[in-house]
Amino acid sequence: MTEQEIKAASKKFEDLIREQSERNDRIKAEKEFKDFKKLDKIIIGVCGGDGIGPVITKESARVLEYLLQDEVKAGKIEFKVIDGLTIENRAAHMQAIPDDVLDEIKKCDVILKGPTTTPQQGDGLPNIESANVAMRKALDLFANVRPVKIPEQGIDWTFFRENTEGAYAVGSKGVNVNDDIAFDFVVTTTEGTRRIAKLAYEYARNNHKNKVSIIQKANVIKTTDGKFLNLCKEVGKDYPDITTDEWYIDITTAKLIDEERRKDFKVFVLPNLYGDIITDEAAQFMGGVGTAGSANIGKNYAMFEAIHGSAPRMVKEGRAAYADPCSMLRASVMLLSHIGRQELADKLEKALDICMFTEKKYAITGRDTGCTCEEFGNYVMETVSKL
Repeated sequence: MTEQEIKAASKKFEDLIREQSERNDRIKAEKEFKDFKKLDKIIIGVCGGDGIGPVITKESARVLEYLLQDEVKAGKIEFKVIDGLTIENRAAHMQAIPDDVLDEIKKCDVILKGPTTTPQQGDGLPNIESANVAMRKALDLFANVRPVKIPEQGIDWTFFRENTEGAYAVGSKGVNVNDDIAFDFVVTTTEGTRRIAKLAYEYARNNHKNKVSIIQKANVIKTTDGKFLNLCKEVGKDYPDITTDEWYIDITTAKLIDEERRKDFKVFVLPNLYGDIITDEAAQFMGGVGTAGSANIGKNYAMFEAIHGSAPRMVKEGRAAYADPCSMLRASVMLLSHIGRQELADKLEKALDICMFTEKKYAITGRDTGCTCEEFGNYVMETVSKL
């Protein structure tokens, strides 16, 4: 290796340090989390997206409007339909989120978002960024939250995956020093870790969960994972009513398939890469990534969505009306909790458990052999009314 190669690699690392230092300063300057109790009106944006997105999003919004009808009538909550987050409009503007659409999104406090199509090689669409990725960046949605619940197996998990740091934040900025040696980087900041930890503990307290598990590999990745672990433990001290434990990522993946031990887990907080891997494993217990809702949360904005894609084939085959809204409805539970309507969140969650797991009066098959999306929404509202 030559001195020139070392200096060139060092310069790239120096540039990366400066970039992340500026980002860290921006995070530190941010205000506290938005207090929804202090707002005169909460605006819920509804973005249908692509494929089956408009169908399942409309149905979830209808269920939310039913639950929040008194506050809507009183002018305390407003639903705002935002058009333009379709692949056709994004492609026409050559933007992941067209400027006028993003402006409308920023006028809202929370977003209920349907799945969107991301162009891929060979599909004839322009190479624009994922709308999800663009929204996370534009609104600084640093926390990806995914619940997995299977009552009959004793599984009731919620994962808080850090969205903006770890290995992914600088994953495209590694250095090939020469043909023999390459480096990638991991970044962990104090404020970036504190805010995801605080969100996880607040969620645990508000949603009656008595344990938070910190997932990392601090015995090997001692600096960044060690920092993540220690900061999360510090935050945990502010929540003496909640038990904190710590697990290495490798043994966690094993214990999730341990039928007895996995029942002990409640809320997880973990860095970006580990969260990406383990949430897919966890969702598989429930039938795959299409069965769970997801939230992307920041201090000022939050976006709630289905984990699955836009299913264009269902639309092409004329089956969109039979799309399963459960993932979006699970996301709606998180939306209600996030805006401080915990009692309504608990009701909707209980109704979904009855409709999906216990009573199962209507079956969703994605075809005319099962119920429509609207029929299932009616079933959920009917169940809520009895609680």
